[in-house]
Amino acid sequence: MRKKIKRVSEFVNNQFDFILCVTVLVLLAMGIIMILSASAPSALSTTGNSYTYVKKQFAFAIVGIFLMFFISKVDYRFYKKYYWPIYFVSWIILLLVLVPTLGVSVKGATRWVNLGFTQFQPSELTKIGLIVFYAGYLSDHKSELNSFLKGFIKPLCFIIPPIAILFFVQNHVSVSLVIGIITVTMMVMAGCRISHFANVGIIVTSLLVGAIGFLQVTGKGGFRLDRISTFFNPWADAQGTGYQMVQSLYAIGSGGFFGLGLGESKQKYLYIPEPHNDFIFAIIAEELGFVGCCFVIILFTILVWRGILIAMRAPDMFGSIMAIGITTLIGAQAIINIAVVTATIPTTGIALPFFSYGGTALLILLCDIGILLNISRAGSKV
Repeated sequence: MRKKIKRVSEFVNNQFDFILCVTVLVLLAMGIIMILSASAPSALSTTGNSYTYVKKQFAFAIVGIFLMFFISKVDYRFYKKYYWPIYFVSWIILLLVLVPTLGVSVKGATRWVNLGFTQFQPSELTKIGLIVFYAGYLSDHKSELNSFLKGFIKPLCFIIPPIAILFFVQNHVSVSLVIGIITVTMMVMAGCRISHFANVGIIVTSLLVGAIGFLQVTGKGGFRLDRISTFFNPWADAQGTGYQMVQSLYAIGSGGFFGLGLGESKQKYLYIPEPHNDFIFAIIAEELGFVGCCFVIILFTILVWRGILIAMRAPDMFGSIMAIGITTLIGAQAIINIAVVTATIPTTGIALPFFSYGGTALLILLCDIGILLNISRAGSKV
């Protein structure tokens, strides 16, 4: 009898986080439905088939689910053995966009690699690669984390190569911002002193404000400074730089409390450019209203909550810090995307996890969730 109870106990404790899994699947299902609704007009206009985008997204989602469950059974400690090679690969692959037959430029930015059957952004792999690296590095050097040079400056230096490539080669500042947020969060959770970040943060903020002022006076700010100006008054150039933000606000405003109904959006009819991408939350607001938006935000909140619990119950520092990194990755992208769509911060190109169109990005995201689920298997029951 005792042996049977022990086997049942081991079986239960070996299961991944059920609440997290269900939350992810609900987000994924909602994402597919909203892509079907948001992409139909633009897909019909560009390809002649209303289902072009949703069929591709659905196919990647199915493959991603299988990979998620497969990776959830791979011991996460395996990645720690190779965190240094993973680090170098994670930023070297960013240079693939420079290969003439692979790199793809869209709207002045070279961020995509053409694989023939699809395109993907190498930065998606860089994010999880850096999370694995910092989890391994910080857990191996935990005795140095109180030091300013070894525990603060030295770890921060490792993000210089990928951020430099993202900024100067790919023109991808938004991903640099996300990587910075993830790195800082992981370092703080690992034990780095907050005072170090506060002191350096004040200096960096002062320099940024000064740089923006200088660019404003000299007129050399380019499109990024235009985005900041547009943020403060999008209606000043409603047909130009402020067009997308204005149309997004129209969609959100017309949705009201309960929304116009699923599939009833008006702004998706070629008013919002590519509504199935970064601005899909505006279509959610228009069709499902305030109630639908709150439901989506609650789902992301549950995901972050479970991720934090998994990090707290992880059996070692490596698993804990990696869980924090993955949770921060998803949470930060969701917050930034929703803030952009609601005109809370200036426009930047960050996708809404599980909702924005992008097959390979979704595939990699589900693989990240698989790692998180494996950490939950190893931890105590949450």
